[in-house]
Amino acid sequence: MKRIIIICEGITEQEFCKKSLSAYFNAKQIDIQYPLIKKSNGGIVKWNGLKKQIENHLKQDRTAYVTTLIDYYGIYQRYNFPRWEESLAIVDKDERMNFLEQEMYNDIDTQLNNRFIPYIQLHEFEGLLFNNISIFRQQFTEAELIGLKELEETISDFPNPEMINDNPNTAPSKRLGRIIKGYNKIVYGNILAETIGLQNIRNKSPRFNAWINKIENVK
Repeated sequence: MKRIIIICEGITEQEFCKKSLSAYFNAKQIDIQYPLIKKSNGGIVKWNGLKKQIENHLKQDRTAYVTTLIDYYGIYQRYNFPRWEESLAIVDKDERMNFLEQEMYNDIDTQLNNRFIPYIQLHEFEGLLFNNISIFRQQFTEAELIGLKELEETISDFPNPEMINDNPNTAPSKRLGRIIKGYNKIVYGNILAETIGLQNIRNKSPRFNAWINKIENVK
């Protein structure tokens, strides 16, 4: 059985791996493990720290592949991701993510990086949840869906939910906090993800889908 280590930014991503990805990949003879980023307290860390963790996993198991599940939202210049400043000149966000992922790959030890699959979620994991308004109606009462108008507008405005932007006021997690009364990102995020279903998420989120395809096709 192939082995993939998915380094998760936080508990929300880790729970998503456990509840939505693990059984799916297991059926394809791929065992996944999903450790958190070390010393992160549930968030991103400086590149040097993440790089060390990636390389350590690759050294400890010479048959395993390592990938990342981290959000673009929340990565700042001070985290010193490779060629970060140059990436900001790339207007198209898909191209910017591709550039940053390639530079992450290039910065990993060349004796190890053939088993590294860099992945940055654009813009934020929670963006994947803006998939189908009927799912929200199934899971929450009218009293809980206090931001129904914003939910309807967001789903209408972003047929590709990955493009929901990363402004501090309009990032996906911030929107969900306004839309759902008492929103808990770990609990509610994974309830929504499980209800939506992995295939429906893949159908609307091309970058995420491409990442899943890469994992499925490891040699």
